Amino acid sequence: MSYDTLTGRTAVVTGAASGMGEATARLLASYGVRVALLARRAERLTDLTDLAGKIEAAGGQALAVPTDLTDAACVDAAVRQVHTAYGAVDLVVNAAGVMLPNPVTAGRTDEWQCMLDTNVTGALRVIRAFTPDLIAAAAAGRTADLVNISSIGAHVPFPHYAVYGATKAALTYLSQSLRTELGPLDVRVTNIEPGLTDTELADHVDNAELSGQLDGMFDALIGLSADDIADLIAFTTSRARHVNLRQAIVLPTRQA
Repeated sequence: MSYDTLTGRTAVVTGAASGMGEATARLLASYGVRVALLARRAERLTDLTDLAGKIEAAGGQALAVPTDLTDAACVDAAVRQVHTAYGAVDLVVNAAGVMLPNPVTAGRTDEWQCMLDTNVTGALRVIRAFTPDLIAAAAAGRTADLVNISSIGAHVPFPHYAVYGATKAALTYLSQSLRTELGPLDVRVTNIEPGLTDTELADHVDNAELSGQLDGMFDALIGLSADDIADLIAFTTSRARHVNLRQAIVLPTRQA
């Protein structure tokens, strides 16, 4: 299986300080992709810089771009930084996300807003910022990809995950709709919906009962790894430019 078509491309990866974003950035860089690493949390910025350094030490190219996707001005500044360093991009991976499950009756409006701002509005800001690059790349005959990481929760309801699932359902629907706009312009849009995956999303959960349930599910189902999702993204974006793997639901075998 050849991934040579990835060499020389330029990617933006959000949520790059950990989990699926970090794994994806590392793997793409190993195939010769220049990667702009976007992440928000202040306590992870050292990790972001370290990741860029490790990628470069391994012979790749990486740029650490601290970015708060919930802040429009911050996203605009990140676009300028990426363009100054690398020029236009032709691959965008929306991997940033937060998962804060709690019963709706708990009324945690702070959590609801955080998930909406990051999982939906933040993704939209990135799409708005870099879609012109993707359209231009496709018009020039190059491969152009937008990859959104949603969740199986967009389709399958889980108790106490209603708001999280709703944000992911929105991202799934957004991806479907964007294909009708961008597909005719030769920009591929892929929506990936992982099932149980071992990332730091589980660390966001402050509900002890739900956290314990997640731990039990990982033990019973043998969850996916972030590297599994990164491998799928690399495969998808390395196909011939006329081939759009539009949606992938990827689950642990025991969850499928």
